[in-house]
Amino acid sequence: MSLVFPIRIVLTDDHPMLLEGLQKVLSPISQIEIIGIYRNATELLNALEHNTPDVLMLDIQMPGLTGLEASRIIKEKFPHVQILIFSGIESHYYIIDLIQSGCNGYLMKSTTEQSELLEAITTVARGDLYLDPSIKQEILMEMLRSKRKKNAIPKLTEREKEVLQLIVEEYSNQEIAEKLKISSRTVENHRYNLIQKLDVKNTVGLVKTAMQLGLIK
Repeated sequence: MSLVFPIRIVLTDDHPMLLEGLQKVLSPISQIEIIGIYRNATELLNALEHNTPDVLMLDIQMPGLTGLEASRIIKEKFPHVQILIFSGIESHYYIIDLIQSGCNGYLMKSTTEQSELLEAITTVARGDLYLDPSIKQEILMEMLRSKRKKNAIPKLTEREKEVLQLIVEEYSNQEIAEKLKISSRTVENHRYNLIQKLDVKNTVGLVKTAMQLGLIK
């Protein structure tokens, strides 16, 4: 995506001092134009109905609607808005969840350098992914491991395959037990193991994933 200057940005955070600091750092940059400043996600969403930026700098810990919840709504209603999360949270799982929800970048609030802020904003404005240098390597490695795990086809025992096939055919635990001549408790154990191996939450997810991976006839 080619850049058009100035990049129009909106700032959203519930800390007045932080907003003031960001304004002081960003205002002198000719490539950036701040078109809105908001204290919470509700104000932000109302404003976006009338004026959308190129880049939204968004905090995730705010009263009411959180940044994560807001980002999902924004990506659905305003998909062209690039979201740069500006936060102090270092949880890898939370950051990955934000990226998978459509956010384009993650910058730590400890960042004060004008050059780093500009790089983060221009990177997400192009539609590229930006990760704070202090967490970039760990996040990318974790995302790679998650992708490999997701793409890997789990190894099932012959009995697990039999139980899985019958689950897909909508047999109850008792019916599976009678058909395979095992106890209902054993069937339940197999069901639990299948859910763990396929990394799903329930039987619906189990059936869906089994079909996607070609584990059933």
